[in-house]
Amino acid sequence: MEFRAFNNIAFLQAGIALKFMRRHNLTPLQFVTMDKEYHILHLLEVVYEPFHLSGDEGILDELDEIIADQRTQR
Repeated sequence: MEFRAFNNIAFLQAGIALKFMRRHNLTPLQFVTMDKEYHILHLLEVVYEPFHLSGDEGILDELDEIIADQRTQR
């Protein structure tokens, strides 16, 4: 992965993590716990191409749906 692409992904991950914490009223520690369980940051890296075109609200909505699906499968 080239450095520029990594920079873009890291920027997206940081911004979405902050907005996700605000949306769900989470502390950073609570977010880290959720990330360990649902791999939120990894997901943002893997699906960066389609996600970064969705806008922040679209990405947050998708993450909420993915997490809800994972919770019902357990």
